Amino acid sequence: MQATVADLLAQGLRQLNAAGDGADPYRASQLDVEILLAHVLQVGRSRLRSHPEQVVEAAQVLRYQALLARRAAGEPLAYLTGSREFWSLPLAVDARVLVPRPETELLVERALELCRATEARVADLGTGSGAVALAIASERPRWRLTATDVSGAALAVAAANATRLGLANVTFRLGSWFEALEEARFELLLSNPPYVARDDPAFAGGALTHEPALALSAGADGLRCLRLLAQGAPRHLAPGGWLLLEHGAAQGAAVRDALVLAGFRHVRSYRDLAGHERITEGQHHDQI
Repeated sequence: MQATVADLLAQGLRQLNAAGDGADPYRASQLDVEILLAHVLQVGRSRLRSHPEQVVEAAQVLRYQALLARRAAGEPLAYLTGSREFWSLPLAVDARVLVPRPETELLVERALELCRATEARVADLGTGSGAVALAIASERPRWRLTATDVSGAALAVAAANATRLGLANVTFRLGSWFEALEEARFELLLSNPPYVARDDPAFAGGALTHEPALALSAGADGLRCLRLLAQGAPRHLAPGGWLLLEHGAAQGAAVRDALVLAGFRHVRSYRDLAGHERITEGQHHDQI
């Protein structure tokens, strides 16, 4: 029996609803099945709605069903389609990098707000797919950005994204946190580091199990990398420069304490659209 677009969308929604338990907010939505089928057919989602009677080829049905099975197992939608939009930029993503989250756009917003200079030196530590660095590079073509990561595989994804987007003002360096910066100083240091606690339930069959643990887990309380970044940043900031950190919803107070302890001033946190403290920033003292 031949399957139509309408048949496959209905089948997909039933399959995802049957697999899900409500724990994964990215699972079991009409949007998911539309995106997957549109990806397989190489058409826009509007085409699916306007031609529900279209018969789908058997090979395409099999590919769609394979993607559905992976989605039902909790694999991120972005890994299945190979792309995710961030700051209106289409980024290629796969299992080598975290899937960029909408709340991370707040990190980009704060960086652009804090520094209005025509030229600036900026470093994105732990760049992953390059989302933050490339978003800033697209907005400030005369800024010089350095994007680092301890994972060579992740850097390959980020560099390929930069090439595809035609953003030439970003340099990619391999190394753990400040090691890759050598003696350089910057007006802005940014990072969306690992901040999930080791025993977080999300690691036990949850939504995070398909993403690279190296980019997620940060010790017993999730604060290890955040504290390390706060302590090491002053050596790499120009006088008056800023450190901006993304962190977990319940970690704002601890990150503010770490920044104050490291000598930062004007320390403050900002909330994401869900109302959670998500970004904390501090300014390096003028005296070195």
